[in-house]
Amino acid sequence: MWPDRRLIDLFKTEFPIVLAPMAGVMDAELVIAVAEGGGLGSLPSAMLSPEKAREQVNIIRQRVQAPVNMNFFCHTPVDLTAEAEARWKQRLMDYYTEHGLDPAAPIAAANRAPFDAAFCEVVEELKPEIVSFHFGLPEQALLERVKAAGCRVISSATTVKEAVWLEQHGVDAVIAQGAEAGGHRGMFLTDKIAEQPGTFALVPQVVDAVKVPVIAAGGIADGRGIAAAFALGASGVQIGSAYLRCPESKLSAGGRKALAEARDDSTVITNVMTGRPARGVQNRLMREAGPVSPDAPPFPHAATALGPLKAAAEKQGRVDFTNLWAGQAVALGGEIPAAELTRDLAKSALARLKALAG
Repeated sequence: MWPDRRLIDLFKTEFPIVLAPMAGVMDAELVIAVAEGGGLGSLPSAMLSPEKAREQVNIIRQRVQAPVNMNFFCHTPVDLTAEAEARWKQRLMDYYTEHGLDPAAPIAAANRAPFDAAFCEVVEELKPEIVSFHFGLPEQALLERVKAAGCRVISSATTVKEAVWLEQHGVDAVIAQGAEAGGHRGMFLTDKIAEQPGTFALVPQVVDAVKVPVIAAGGIADGRGIAAAFALGASGVQIGSAYLRCPESKLSAGGRKALAEARDDSTVITNVMTGRPARGVQNRLMREAGPVSPDAPPFPHAATALGPLKAAAEKQGRVDFTNLWAGQAVALGGEIPAAELTRDLAKSALARLKALAG
């Protein structure tokens, strides 16, 4: 028995396990597999057009009878100044020369759109059971429309202050994202990376500060981590890195190799990949230009100039400029099907919890 069933009851899932939305390395296939295993599948939608997001959800609905979570970003777009663009291009110039690329050639803008009216219309049409946000929440009018569509709303907090703010603004559950977590930091009330607490410190303090269920995230990749999260007062967990090497993920061969070789000290928090702090497996760019650089333009513009470099390197099987977002527990991941992994995680966690209870 799970010691806290609030998340299971809220999401109507078999297990209190949420698949972390991982844009760029997954689509409906991984969502479906996790749902079939009893967890909550999450569709990362920030890099999709409204039409593509609709298509992906329809695929999920056709293949599995289970709740689905659509995930969106809530960042405030910042214009890229000519000065910032030139400074970043200059920093990357040697790489362009090395790969025989023309830095003056037109480049498609980075595709990471915040939640807006168009996405809200898709949510109202599809009515996903859960809608999750990163970097805070959308404007109040849009949030009210999401809730009116019958969706449960959750969002990430990286500090107690952010968790309290989210509860005050009406979320149904809070994701407590510890510093160990892979991907972009969900921080929205602070920009102080050095002050970001780890999962073990953050989760119990968030549990004490809010009444809604808390979902622990960051450094959790097996049954031991899940049991520990419940011992800290969490009602569930969000897991991403453990699923990256599952056959249903869209990770490239080079990415799979890099993750298979990753260890506990292989990841860093960097801003050079997108312009916003995120944790990933170190690559050449992070080592040589970062991991944190004042030259990186604001999110998501840093990724634009990296596009041609990423494509050129990946053609040669290298991930020198690829953002392999992963957390500090990435080495605990494996290559088993996602549905099987989800069931194994739940079984192992329940066994650990039973042992702890004596």
